[in-house]
Amino acid sequence: MDFRHLLTLFQHSKTATHLHQIHSYILKTSRNHDELIISKFILASSSISIDIARQFFHNSPVTPPLFAWNTMIKEYSKSPTPSESIKLYSHLQRTTDLQPDKFTYPFVLKSCGRCLLFAAGGSVHSEILKVGFDSDRFIKNTLVRMYAAFGSIGFAGQVFDEMTERDVVSWSSMIAAYLTCKYPLDALSVFLDMKQANEKPNSVTLVSLLSVCSHLVNIKMGESIHSYILTNGIKLDVSLATALIEMYSTCGYIEKALLIFNSTSDRNLQSWTIMISGLAENGHGEQAISLFNEMEDLGFIPDAVSFSGILSACSHLGLVEMGQKYFDQMVNLYNIEPTMEHYGCMVDMFGRAGMIEEAYHVLKSMPMEPNAIVLRSFISAYKNYGSMITFDDNLVKLLLEIEPDLGSNYVLSANVSSVSGCWSEVDDVRDAMKGKGLKKVSGRSWLQDNRS
Repeated sequence: MDFRHLLTLFQHSKTATHLHQIHSYILKTSRNHDELIISKFILASSSISIDIARQFFHNSPVTPPLFAWNTMIKEYSKSPTPSESIKLYSHLQRTTDLQPDKFTYPFVLKSCGRCLLFAAGGSVHSEILKVGFDSDRFIKNTLVRMYAAFGSIGFAGQVFDEMTERDVVSWSSMIAAYLTCKYPLDALSVFLDMKQANEKPNSVTLVSLLSVCSHLVNIKMGESIHSYILTNGIKLDVSLATALIEMYSTCGYIEKALLIFNSTSDRNLQSWTIMISGLAENGHGEQAISLFNEMEDLGFIPDAVSFSGILSACSHLGLVEMGQKYFDQMVNLYNIEPTMEHYGCMVDMFGRAGMIEEAYHVLKSMPMEPNAIVLRSFISAYKNYGSMITFDDNLVKLLLEIEPDLGSNYVLSANVSSVSGCWSEVDDVRDAMKGKGLKKVSGRSWLQDNRS
C-alpha cells in the first residue's frame, strides 16, 4: 500500500475500529518511524478518539514531529481535560530539542485560560516575548482572551493596546474580554472604536454585543443590532439566534424571543434552556414547563441551567409537587449535583407556598453555606407564614454578616423579630441601623423611553 492510498484511508476514517485497523497496518509495515505517517495518523485520530491519538503518540519509537505535538496540544485544549495540553507543552520543552512555534502557543494559552492558571499563563507569555512571537496577531488575540478568563482586564487591555495590527477577531476578543469581566459599557466603547476603524463586525462580535444589550437591558440597541443582522444578510446561526433570544427575553420582549426561537431550525441545549428560563422569568411558567417537556421528548438532556429555569417556573406557579419531581429527577436521573441556585429555587418554592418547615429543611440540608439571596428568601417567607415554628436567629446573624451594609436586611430582621414578639431585638436592630447610618432604600421601578 503506497502513501497516497494510506493517506486516503486516514481521510476516510470515521470510527475507532477504522483507526485500530490502520494502526495495525502501520505497525506491521514498520511505518511508525515515518514522521509524516505519525503526523497524519495523529491528525486523523485526534478528532475521533483522543485516547487512540495519545496512545499512538506516546508509544512512537521516534520523537514525534512538532506538527504532531501541536495537534495533540490543540485537541487537549478543546477537551474536558485542558490541563493535559499544558503538561504536554512542558514535556515538549523538557524532553526534546524541538522549539514551539506560533501554532503551539495559542492552544497552550487557551488551556491556561480554561484552567484559570494565571502563573502558568504569565510564564508562557514571557516565553512568547523571549522567542519573538509577541507580534503574532493570532497569539495576541488568544492572550486577550486568556487574561479575560483570569479576570485581568488590565493585562488584556494592555495586550490589545500594543497590537499594531488588529483584525475583526482582535476587536471581538477585546469586546468579549470586557463583557467577561463585567464591564459592558467599556465593551460598547470598544465597539464604537471598532466602527471608527472601519472594521465590520462578524457573528462572534454581534453575539458579544447582544450580550452587552442583555446586561444593560438596552432594547433599542438590541433591536438595532437585530436590524443590522437582517439588512446585511448575516446568517442567523445557533449562537447568534440564541443571543437574540436571550436579549429579547432579558428585556421583557418574550413574544419576539419566542418568534426567533420558533423560526430557528438549528437549536442546541443552550437555545432551549435560555428560552425556558426567559419564559419562567417573564411570568409564563406553564409555557416554560411545556417547552422543557418538549425538549426532553426531542432527546435533549437538560443540564444544571435548564433545571434552574424549570424550578423557577414551578416556584412562581406554586407547583410544589412538580418542583419536587423535577429536583429529584435532576439529582437521581441526570446525576446533576444541585448548586446554590437550585437549593434557592426550592427554598423560594416552599416559602411562597407557606411550607416554612420544608423550606427550613432544605436550607439546613444544603452542603454549602446559604448566600444572602437564599437567606432573604427564607426570612421573608417566615415573616409572612412562619408563626407556627420557632425562628432560627442564626440565619439573621449570618445574613447581616454577609451583607452588613444593606439597610433592607436590618429592616427584614426587625420585621421577623416583631413577628416572633422579640421587641427588644427589634430595638437592637434599629439601633444598629442608626449606628451604621443605614436607611432602607425605597422600592422603585423603571421603564425605558423608546421615543427618539
